[in-house]
Amino acid sequence: MSIVPQFESNYPNLLYDALDHAHECMVLTDPKGHILYMNKPYQKFLHVTDEVVGRHVTEVIENTRMHIVAQTGQAEIAHVQRIQGHDMIASRIPITRDGQVVAVIGTVMFQDVQQLYALTATVDRLRNEMQIFRGAEMRRKSRKRPMLTTTFGDIIGGSRAMVNMKQLAVRVARSDTTVLITGESGTGKELVASAIHVASKRGLGPFVTVNCAAIPDSLLESELFGYEGGAFTGAAPSGKQGKFELAQHGTILLDEVGDMPLNLQAKLLRVLQEREVERVGGLQPIPLDVRVISSTHRNLAKLMNEGMFREDLFYRLNVLNLNIPPLRQRAEDIPAIAMSFLNELCVANGTKVGTVSEAAWGKLKSHHWPGNVRELKNVLERALLLMDDGVMEPQHITFPFQEVAETEVVTKSYSSARTVDGSGQERTAAECDRDAGSLAGRLAPVESGCSGISLKERVAFAEKIAIVQALQVARGNKREAAKLLGISKSALYQKLAEYQVASM
Repeated sequence: MSIVPQFESNYPNLLYDALDHAHECMVLTDPKGHILYMNKPYQKFLHVTDEVVGRHVTEVIENTRMHIVAQTGQAEIAHVQRIQGHDMIASRIPITRDGQVVAVIGTVMFQDVQQLYALTATVDRLRNEMQIFRGAEMRRKSRKRPMLTTTFGDIIGGSRAMVNMKQLAVRVARSDTTVLITGESGTGKELVASAIHVASKRGLGPFVTVNCAAIPDSLLESELFGYEGGAFTGAAPSGKQGKFELAQHGTILLDEVGDMPLNLQAKLLRVLQEREVERVGGLQPIPLDVRVISSTHRNLAKLMNEGMFREDLFYRLNVLNLNIPPLRQRAEDIPAIAMSFLNELCVANGTKVGTVSEAAWGKLKSHHWPGNVRELKNVLERALLLMDDGVMEPQHITFPFQEVAETEVVTKSYSSARTVDGSGQERTAAECDRDAGSLAGRLAPVESGCSGISLKERVAFAEKIAIVQALQVARGNKREAAKLLGISKSALYQKLAEYQVASM
């Protein structure tokens, strides 16, 4: 039995399904230019249906040369063809049998020449990086990925608020519109920005992120706009490209743009208006082809009223606003997000979760989540370390920092402190601590009768309790304890010395 008949009998439509799922647009015509087949991506781009089969290709596709290639028998590879206002990169290849053209296949690799420019910019960037970092393996590993694979499918959430947000984001991704993404810290603003980039015609180009809050004001200008050699003391003799130049033909994300100093806001406004950048110490402007996405967790309207953010820059950035709802407003998304994180954490930590009890789900859903998705991941990772039998129960889910914030610390670590109870009799803080008898007692409300402790002392005591608790969970492993606390190992050692916490 031959392979082809068996294949066709088992999968009669697989070939057409494969062509309909291809990224490239494809069309097949007979020698006279009549359409024999057009795959779904091409139909979608042209806004047509299968009814085009049988029609002449010139009636369906602008500026086509399919019928001409059928006459000449000469292939045309990577030609620019303008269709519906887009400059596309198309190829037309004749199919011959016994020296005669029996059909012509046409493909479109790039639905907009902008995609080609973006890919070229990425290739150039990779070539430059290879030249700069060749022979420096550690530095090569530390650089960020030039191309992303994040899609809207990776953004988990079936709640109405998230579905509406993603639908709007998908629509705006098709254009070069400037987008402002707002939302609380930890909601996934950078993830949405990268998904917009990947879904856009610039998706093959670079995606450059700048955290405006993390870079000192004195360095932010040169980081954003670059500098010429010798522009200031310590500047590299050859100069340096800024983030805007590195994002050429791609997308730049100005993360936490609300923290940008006023003097740089004026220069950023000019870059957005003129579509060109001028390096520090430079004389000639550099043309830019960059899409700008910005994000912030701050209230820009309030900052404008306080004179901390330029009104003209706000309207330039806020062409379209995407607001990511906080986790507490979409509790129905928590199980799906949590399971995604648990699968990821189990692989990373070599652990396993059999089930999550209903009581544990209830505790997760009822939490306020001030840290949103980022906090959820930390809570789940901490729960995995506390589990023993593969079942996550409520006692494994702890919110230590929220408990500290929502309760009053009623003890004092110094025996000289004095407090007054409800009967008017004085008690030392040590006596209050002893009477409490447990961590919960030590974090009891003010109504327990202990008062007169300063805020600084309360914070110090809360930090000490959190450190001790983390060391207990980590069984004395300071590196693991620092990871649980979200601080560096050196910072943990400083706290241990400051609060005189003995090693465990």
